[in-house]
Amino acid sequence: MFISPLSCWDIYSPFLEHLNLASEDIKTLNDLANINKWNHDIDFRKELISNKHVIVVTNADLNIVHSTYNMLDMNGYTNEEVLGKRPSIFQGKDTCQKTASRIRNAIKNEQAFEEVLTNYKKDGSTYQCWIKGFPIHDTKGKLVNFIALERYAA
Repeated sequence: MFISPLSCWDIYSPFLEHLNLASEDIKTLNDLANINKWNHDIDFRKELISNKHVIVVTNADLNIVHSTYNMLDMNGYTNEEVLGKRPSIFQGKDTCQKTASRIRNAIKNEQAFEEVLTNYKKDGSTYQCWIKGFPIHDTKGKLVNFIALERYAA
């Protein structure tokens, strides 16, 4: 019989918590996709676990309807704190307005985009955020959501 030392839990416990939280988010994201009849195939497991992306979903009016648990690690905000707010909550005086304008134009024209933007954490400090965003249409072609995959820029 193998008995593992208690210290192993120090290593595996955070990993198991990460998987549990990610699984909850994947279920929520799949539920959103089904409810809104998304005409888009996104591998949430790959994006969240393998690629370690933060996933932010807005409605067509750009109000956040879901963000994944790992947003807390990236910028200090929980999903509950950002629900109903616009992604501009993460912008501030050092955010490049030309880049923000390109993103706004892509969203307005329902086009995908990929940009690096200076964002702000909850504590007011800045970070460089790589964002890959794209519109989500339902099976009838109606715009229903936008999704942003985010991570610290390299």
